[in-house]
Amino acid sequence: MKQKLVVLTGAGISAESGLKTFRDSDGLWNGYRVEEVASPEGFLANPQLVLDFYNMRRKDAAEALPNQAHVLLAELENQFDVQIITQNVDDLHERAGSTKVLHLHGELNKMCSVADKDVTYPFEKEIHIGDKAPDGQQLRPFIVWFGEAVPLIDMAIDICKTADIFVVIGTSLQVYPAAGLTNYVPKNAPIYIIDKNIPDIKMQERMIVIENVATEGVLKLKERLTASN
Repeated sequence: MKQKLVVLTGAGISAESGLKTFRDSDGLWNGYRVEEVASPEGFLANPQLVLDFYNMRRKDAAEALPNQAHVLLAELENQFDVQIITQNVDDLHERAGSTKVLHLHGELNKMCSVADKDVTYPFEKEIHIGDKAPDGQQLRPFIVWFGEAVPLIDMAIDICKTADIFVVIGTSLQVYPAAGLTNYVPKNAPIYIIDKNIPDIKMQERMIVIENVATEGVLKLKERLTASN
């Protein structure tokens, strides 16, 4: 019976594949504020700007390649029952070979109707004003914007409750509800935190800090876990 390894990843793991993060640019992305391009209010105010922004992000993600951190996490499936919970909307985990990935904040490769975010469609081309879903409503990116509910958070909480080992990689642990997932990890499960800038959180005795970028940190993690398994 393999141990359950639950991994929460954030923007820091994709940054080494060349994908920009709001976090590393003081809340700006190519000059745009989060509220302008990643909120329902921003979409109402300037829908084409938001669509263009995600068209650009989708293109950037498609051109990016999984890095060593993504690959090493996939390789850990040989020894552990690995479940990835990611705040990222790219598909780099899947392309690296991870088989169980839960996207908390949506996926760039999917789109949905403005009237129904529960039904998704595979992305085939850029989305523009006037592009309609089968229900006749405007298409939008399948992204959980700031201020919107996170539909999969309950599923993520249930997964966290099953962890034998919990790992946090490349996330500031500032964006809720994802930041609260550590509260649901069983008390006897160690929590590894990998980041080049360790989040400012209340540390617990069971927390093991690896202060490195994701590629270096996940290599150290794998060496530790495989040596003790």
